[in-house]
Amino acid sequence: MPLALPKSRAEIRRIQAERKRHAVEQALRSPFWRPLLGKVRLERLEDPEEWRRIPILDKDTLRALSDEQFCNEFCIKPADGIQEYWRSGGVTGQPLFYPRSFRDMEDGLEAFARTFDCAGAERGERAHISFPLGIHPVGQVFARCAASRGITVNWAGSGSSTPSVLQLELIQRLKPTIWLGMSSYALHLANLAEARGMELNLRRLMTSAEPVSQAKRDKLERSWGAKLTDTFGMTEAGMMGAEDKPGAGFRIWTDMYYVEVLDQKSLEPVKEGETGTLIVTALCSNNVTPFLRWSSGDLVSYSEADDGAGPYSVFPRLQHAHRTSGFFKVRGINLGHQDLEDFMFRHAEIGDFRAEALNEGGNDVLRLSIECRRGSDGTAICRQIAADLKGKFELLPQVVLLEAGTLAKEFEANIKASRFVDRRSA
Repeated sequence: MPLALPKSRAEIRRIQAERKRHAVEQALRSPFWRPLLGKVRLERLEDPEEWRRIPILDKDTLRALSDEQFCNEFCIKPADGIQEYWRSGGVTGQPLFYPRSFRDMEDGLEAFARTFDCAGAERGERAHISFPLGIHPVGQVFARCAASRGITVNWAGSGSSTPSVLQLELIQRLKPTIWLGMSSYALHLANLAEARGMELNLRRLMTSAEPVSQAKRDKLERSWGAKLTDTFGMTEAGMMGAEDKPGAGFRIWTDMYYVEVLDQKSLEPVKEGETGTLIVTALCSNNVTPFLRWSSGDLVSYSEADDGAGPYSVFPRLQHAHRTSGFFKVRGINLGHQDLEDFMFRHAEIGDFRAEALNEGGNDVLRLSIECRRGSDGTAICRQIAADLKGKFELLPQVVLLEAGTLAKEFEANIKASRFVDRRSA
């Protein structure tokens, strides 16, 4: 039976105490973990100092393991067998494939299904899923778990499997109420629809795996006529949470995942509301891969958020800091990708854009290729963007006007859009 939703914070604390011990007991079956946990006392895991005796597992440690070592030393043999494999997000040179047992998948499907609840999806709605439907789990798990909520599914997949024009035709014909996919692909579909004179009008958008700034959220909600719900997860653990209030952060399923937010340098807990590095222990999906105190690389802040607003208010919130999204350094100026994206999408006339750092004649140049909405004066908008960016970032860009739909055609085959490209090393 799927996990029941906890009714109180006290119930969550009881669940965590039981499942943290089980998680460590599972790890003690792993040849990798056993020598690292020899001094950890199971009966005292609720003591924060005792818990912190468990070493943090980071990406460099996984990189050092060969496929054979990961399978034979890190993983453990599940009692119920292996149902499937989930591809890692690429923390190693060769992505790992994490085995999931049948029990892991029962809980994993429920973790994904909870996001439909947070989005307000109702039984009888229809979902168009544009996440990739390959070896990465997100698309196919979203599609499979929808049945538990009585939601009809069209397994469209990404633009590489179902071309974007066909995706729009399917949306017109089947009239879904929910669209699921990467926020960048939602943007491309909206731009393509606008170029073809097609009006999108859905109830809900559900996104994952990419930062969603307020400006991007506003643009997508205008373009699709829908409310956007962002979700948060990682392959090492599973789907961990979803927004229940736009932009307020993710409600984290703390009955399934024990989370810590630590100072990046001292690795001591930060205060509520302060930004730190996210550490995750899987409390349920540990029947083959015992991920204890996994350092995901995400920078987040934690809030108890005990506001009593609905059944998911029993969970705390994590707010993603989006500090890992990168930056360009052009002529001595650090230009954050997220800051630039936010700046661009605050201009309502902009349909889509790409930013490139180039070297021309020995000088660094920022080139912005933009698409404008139909009926806009593209030449005037190019001048305005250049002036506004110079005023905000003290950097004068080259601005190139593209025909609407150009970038969507280039991006649609990619899982994530290459919106920021540094060509100076080419």
